[in-house]
Amino acid sequence: MIFRHPAFFLLLLLIPFIWTLAKRRQKLELPFSTFSCLEKRPWTLRMMLYKMLPCLRVLVLVLLITAMARPCHVSSDREFQTHGLDIMISLDLSGSMLAEDFQPENRIYVAKQEAVKFIQGRENDRIGLVVFAKKAFTQCPLTLDYRILIELLSELRVGMIADGTAIGMGIATAVNRLRDSDAKSKVLILITDGANNSGNIDPITAAELARTFDIKIYTIAVGRGGLVPFPIDDPLFGKRYVQANVEIDEMTLKRIADITGGLFFRARDPQSLSEIYEKINRLEKSEVKVKEYKSYKELFPIFLVPALLLLLIDILFRQTVLLKVP
Repeated sequence: MIFRHPAFFLLLLLIPFIWTLAKRRQKLELPFSTFSCLEKRPWTLRMMLYKMLPCLRVLVLVLLITAMARPCHVSSDREFQTHGLDIMISLDLSGSMLAEDFQPENRIYVAKQEAVKFIQGRENDRIGLVVFAKKAFTQCPLTLDYRILIELLSELRVGMIADGTAIGMGIATAVNRLRDSDAKSKVLILITDGANNSGNIDPITAAELARTFDIKIYTIAVGRGGLVPFPIDDPLFGKRYVQANVEIDEMTLKRIADITGGLFFRARDPQSLSEIYEKINRLEKSEVKVKEYKSYKELFPIFLVPALLLLLIDILFRQTVLLKVP
């Protein structure tokens, strides 16, 4: 409960003076309309009522002043207007993503795991998924159904596309999904561990195409570089590891980010990849507008009605059983 005109409570300071004045007048009045009070049997009930009248009037004043202060019950309602982003994740599924320099797991496992965390941390954004190796295709179009998206992401396996690294195709396929979007911000997150060696579209050309449609690209190079442990299936000895050198074209990835107004990141271990996703999450925030509505329910009748009833009782008593001698 709030009071819209609390200044009226200052009138309560006058009550002690009104009480004193009423007491003085009461001493000068004969509280009975006849002289029957002089008989041996006193009218105690009337005396009690007469003594209570000043208290009754004070209560009336308190209730009236409270009603004048306009007590209200306030209820508020908020309306949230969100302007989400459209985000495509383009994930490299080439054979080199099986390198196990992200111990104890390989690159693709960690990349998928961190992508899931990123998706779970977003709200009101449409997110889609493109995968590429020698070719590129859309695994999931832009959606708000994060559960389905995460399921499709978890199903990804290296080898489901012919081996190769078509970075340009991975970008172009994602741009094709984003170009008709009317979202205020369009973002592509490109995750790869190699250099472009397949596809019909050069990565720089694809980046310029993305810039045409106001798409910002964040490029993430995963892997520590140099010689890394790589599993192979040996027909005689089963799974064994060899040291393989996987080239990462950082220069091209930096140019892609620069062309589109994005940023380049290097993830050399699982922790750094997690931090990169967190940074992108902070950089790309959905716009949320909040409108607050307040409604007021007037409560002054709760105080005014009893005040008027008590005032009426006071008048009735004074005109009947407590009628004064002039």
